[in-house]
Amino acid sequence: MFKEFKEFATKGNVVDMAVGIIIGAAFGTIVNSLVQDVIMPPIGLLLGNVDFSNIFAVLKEGMLAGPTPRWLLQNQRVQ
Repeated sequence: MFKEFKEFATKGNVVDMAVGIIIGAAFGTIVNSLVQDVIMPPIGLLLGNVDFSNIFAVLKEGMLAGPTPRWLLQNQRVQ
């Protein structure tokens, strides 16, 4: 795979790759804006004025890097 990339980069297609990256980033921004500004507000109105800007789902509880401070352990809720 690295050999193919090296051949691609030495052929002069680096400009094509840069243009592709810029177009991809712009497309991602357009899709994000479309979803947030056009699609989600009507869905929120249909569901009773739901504001999706602060709604999120935790898929997996994360762990803190390093040792856990004692003050953090003391403030945890018992489940």
